[in-house]
Amino acid sequence: MDKKMGDKYVNISKKLKVLSDPKRLEIVDMLSCEELCACEILEKFDISQPTLSSDMKKLEDANIIKSRKEGKNVFYIVNNESLKELEKLLGQIFESSPDCICKE
Repeated sequence: MDKKMGDKYVNISKKLKVLSDPKRLEIVDMLSCEELCACEILEKFDISQPTLSSDMKKLEDANIIKSRKEGKNVFYIVNNESLKELEKLLGQIFESSPDCICKE
């Protein structure tokens, strides 16, 4: 397997690892509907602010969500381009295609 292919699998597995947490997956689902302030997300979960910050950092580091600051508030939204790319890459793994690894 060449380095580019290996990097693809590492990238996919990092995103899936972050998404494997049910709470983070629910946060992504919420953010797929609309941009939310961290304070709005925090209201929906029985967790501390530092725990939420840790989860949001993991999601942002995996390029699953994007953030912006407005005054003292931080707003989050899903990174649709990144999630569409993940969906495409997973499709290439689970569906037979001309560039399938099994054809090598």
